[in-house]
Amino acid sequence: MEGDVANCAENQGAGEEETGGTATPMASTPSRELTFGEKAVGLTFNPSGDPKVQEIKEAYAKIIDLPDGLRAEAGIGGKGRLLSTAITEAQGAQMWAVKGITWKD
Repeated sequence: MEGDVANCAENQGAGEEETGGTATPMASTPSRELTFGEKAVGLTFNPSGDPKVQEIKEAYAKIIDLPDGLRAEAGIGGKGRLLSTAITEAQGAQMWAVKGITWKD
């Protein structure tokens, strides 16, 4: 299940930039390579253009980048696994926050 959340977040918005995806509008595309955290939260995918969604995604991207940097040093084992779990949980929290922002009663 954890992998499903990670894969969903990593693939969210995947391919729009390469194909010029007309089906899904994108936020502004940075002129630099995205960080792992930015890719993980789908930073360039914000069809509603909601500034609160963008703010949440940017905040969680920074949160995810911190354990991602430590994960490389940790290598395989308990520490690396815990850091990966932290990343997965942050991705899930970001998605729930976006769901809350865009919820229509």
